[in-house]
Amino acid sequence: MISTFILQPGLLTLSDLRQVWQTPCTLVLAPEANEAIDASSATIGRIIARGKAAYGINTGFGKLAQTRIPNDQLELLQRNLILSHSAGTGELIDDNVVRLILLMKIGSLSRGFSGIRRSVIDVMIALFNAGITPCIPVKGSVGASGDLSPLAHMSLTLMGEGQVRIAGQVISAKQALAQAGITPVVLAAKEGLALINGTQVSTALALHGLFMAERLLEAATITGAMSVDAAKASDAPFDARIHAVRGQAGQMATAKLYRDFLHNSPIRESHVLGDTRVQDPYCLRCQPQVMGACLDLINNAARTLLIEANAVTDNPLVFVDTEEVVSGGNFHAEPVAFAADTLALAIAEIGAISERRIAFLIDASNSGLLPFLVSNSGLNSGFMIAHVTAASLASENKSIAHPASVDSLPTSANQEDHVSMATFAARRLNEMAQNTAVIIGIELLAASQGIDFHAPLKTSPKLAEVHQCLRDKVAFYSHDRWFAPDIEVARQMVVRGELSAGCKDMFDSLYLA
Repeated sequence: MISTFILQPGLLTLSDLRQVWQTPCTLVLAPEANEAIDASSATIGRIIARGKAAYGINTGFGKLAQTRIPNDQLELLQRNLILSHSAGTGELIDDNVVRLILLMKIGSLSRGFSGIRRSVIDVMIALFNAGITPCIPVKGSVGASGDLSPLAHMSLTLMGEGQVRIAGQVISAKQALAQAGITPVVLAAKEGLALINGTQVSTALALHGLFMAERLLEAATITGAMSVDAAKASDAPFDARIHAVRGQAGQMATAKLYRDFLHNSPIRESHVLGDTRVQDPYCLRCQPQVMGACLDLINNAARTLLIEANAVTDNPLVFVDTEEVVSGGNFHAEPVAFAADTLALAIAEIGAISERRIAFLIDASNSGLLPFLVSNSGLNSGFMIAHVTAASLASENKSIAHPASVDSLPTSANQEDHVSMATFAARRLNEMAQNTAVIIGIELLAASQGIDFHAPLKTSPKLAEVHQCLRDKVAFYSHDRWFAPDIEVARQMVVRGELSAGCKDMFDSLYLA
């Protein structure tokens, strides 16, 4: 059943954004937003009537801002803007991310600082509710002056131009609007600029990365706890007193998770006494310190992205009380670029420490388990190359994680001489997340294999549920078989959030709502 979501402009929460990211809904704009929208649009009309030059209303754009446009060509100016700026390339942005783009753009325009008519916003809402997804190429923005090219592709749809997806099928926007009974809009003064100026594409891609990072953190915390039991490692490093004296919030919170996940583990109880090992390796012992720091980065990025999701980031802005149109630079996506770069660090590190745990488990000299986690090793190679796959992806993520925000290339004949690169910073997060999901999936397989070796002893009740969830889909690795399908099943479990689905209450309090 599709739920109804009432949009209060400027009041989106992360819970709202997660919901729209996960599931289509019917969007309704709160009626109280109409007054501000209408007042802003009327202000534009009065400014045009005065005959004074105002950037973006009756002038050219960027380096061409000094060119005055006659009133009888203002609609053509906006149409030409959308057509010429639709210059993106690459794969199309996924439907759930486009939903976020539309939601945030509608919310931003509805705050009443953009000078756009209510009728245009109504068409955007109609597209959203009809499941008509604009085809937006993922490449072609430098994150200032806003996400011009991808938002232009979005705006094409409103005009009945370009292409859209409906239930995964690509058709022309003209055909889709006709089938849905939606009349294409003719953009008035400033409206095209209001539509394509803004950081909504960068922010939506970064939010996708954020929500994936949350799932990765949850999955890797669980597989990390399973690896502790698989290796018969100690739970002493998770003692609350250790983390309290340091005082890092994420570290203290994740340490509690490890304590809770390992509580009442018969495997742990079997070696509390008589264990000759003094310390476990960092990949096991320092999990709260690493994962807690990743959690803190995730939450810091979430704060920035939530502000941006509610922000007015087009240009120029309309201030109704003084009837001024003021040109600034809210389209510069530097905050989003920084947030995306820090998310990249967290995603890379979650995968990096998971890879180290896989390496530990397959090394019989360290873990005490069978070599490469398989019987009759030599004849069987077991997890040998599965670990190589994990290592290759962890290394790849290190390169991709290089901060995008430190780069800048001037555009628009040096008028836009410093840019954020936020769109790329956010876009690469999905690739990194998919890499890390594979690594965690391989750890899930390896840790489950190690736990099976300790039978009849079992892991803790909470971890046993995850172990059984895997075993319902992937059998114990008794001898060499085609390994890739097992890895793909485990990856999908990570990406879909299945590992933490039965204990979501343990994680929900960690994140901003």
